[in-house]
Amino acid sequence: MATMTGGKGDSKAGPGSPHGDDSDTRFGKVSRISGSVVDITFPEGDLPLINNALEIGWDGPHKLIVEVQQHLSRRTIRSVAMQETAGLRCGVVVRDTGEAIRVPTGPAVLGRIINVVGDPIDHGGPFGTEVPYKPIHGKAPKLSAQAAKPAPCMTGIKIIDLLAPLAQGGKAAMFGGAGVGKTVLIMELIRTTVETYAGISVFAGIGERSREGHELWLELQRSGVLDRTALVFGQMNEPPGARWRVGMTALTLAEHFRDVTHQNVLFLIDNVFRFVQAGGEVFGLLGRLPSSVGYQPTLATEIAELEERIASVEGGAITSIQAVYVPADDFTDPAVAQTFKHLDSSIVLSREMASEGLYPAIDPLASTSAILDPRIDGEEHYAIAEEVRRLIEHYRELREIISLLGMEELSAADRAAVGRARRLIRFLTQPFRVTTQFTGLDGALVPLSDTLRGCRAILDGEADAWAESSLYMVGDFEAARRKELAATTMRVAAT
Repeated sequence: MATMTGGKGDSKAGPGSPHGDDSDTRFGKVSRISGSVVDITFPEGDLPLINNALEIGWDGPHKLIVEVQQHLSRRTIRSVAMQETAGLRCGVVVRDTGEAIRVPTGPAVLGRIINVVGDPIDHGGPFGTEVPYKPIHGKAPKLSAQAAKPAPCMTGIKIIDLLAPLAQGGKAAMFGGAGVGKTVLIMELIRTTVETYAGISVFAGIGERSREGHELWLELQRSGVLDRTALVFGQMNEPPGARWRVGMTALTLAEHFRDVTHQNVLFLIDNVFRFVQAGGEVFGLLGRLPSSVGYQPTLATEIAELEERIASVEGGAITSIQAVYVPADDFTDPAVAQTFKHLDSSIVLSREMASEGLYPAIDPLASTSAILDPRIDGEEHYAIAEEVRRLIEHYRELREIISLLGMEELSAADRAAVGRARRLIRFLTQPFRVTTQFTGLDGALVPLSDTLRGCRAILDGEADAWAESSLYMVGDFEAARRKELAATTMRVAAT
């Protein structure tokens, strides 16, 4: 972006710069600073529009961009900063760019890490003048332009493909509290889907810890998919304005690949709750009153503005997978409830399953998908998925009786059902490739046909005599069979 003075973050405006020349720009001066909120006075009747980007011409350590949020009077606007304002003083000159924040798009951003205003933060060189820039505020495609041909997007993760299949060009979210495996699952999905579908991946890190971002960067390098991935970060230590808008920056990159180069895009967000949280912080800084449970009254609108832009059109699709932190494991929280409304697939992570070491800790009963339908997935898939759900639900109903009276008080049919349900739950665990260095287990990708075959065999009683551990953390059913055979051989040799 162009700036006005010779500060450290300055760059000259040119043909490829995000905001062009200064021929029709307007200037104002900083009149008040309160943390991330900056009031700016302009000549009367010449105020910038809401959501316009303003560049502050200070001599600070970095470029400073603010976004207009309110018109306080005929001469004064209130804005929110995208970077730290420490050291800013009143009277500094401000330039109205005449448009929203613009960020680089296209192939040049692949393999790079940028921030909310499009500047590289990976110690790489700046983007060239030939790189196209686009504003981060956009509109969702018209309904008439959106493609409506639901098709499953296979991930190779057994429990997802079986019970909560993702839709190509759809939206899926993983809900869970702290420490249940959301980020690990996101990392595995990036690797598997980019490799399987050979598309483009765009990752939005909203309120990410530096450690998590560094781990993701290293994993993408190791797996060889970094050159097809663009990463956009608004880190946890950045001002709320950066965390609030970073999702839109990443979405702008994804829309370019969908609409201009007509490619399929995997769009990942970690974490939607921090986007909502940042919006609440901004509203508080602006002096606006909160609404339900302390959230901003525009909560539903803010989520919809982000989610409705994630859509598929003829020639290109954006498939979104999002992590959603559930505060205090309360799924009735307004931020969580509003996010549910926009999804095709909901993957719920269970703290109870995580505590038992059942990874991925996806709850097979609470997780759902709109495309788990016999007309889309086929009669066999639908029938096996429903039978697996019924059996696991029956087992959970019997657990209280088992804990009080023991297995001996159950009927023979119920004992058999409990045994098969426990084996199914363990069969639906799976080692991930991104965790190999921690677990020592080679990651496994399982085709849907193998998952269906294994579940059918367990439902039919083929594994009734096997040890439950033989089905734990394996790939397909044949891998479990080999594990059971090896364990049996060891037991026989020991006796």
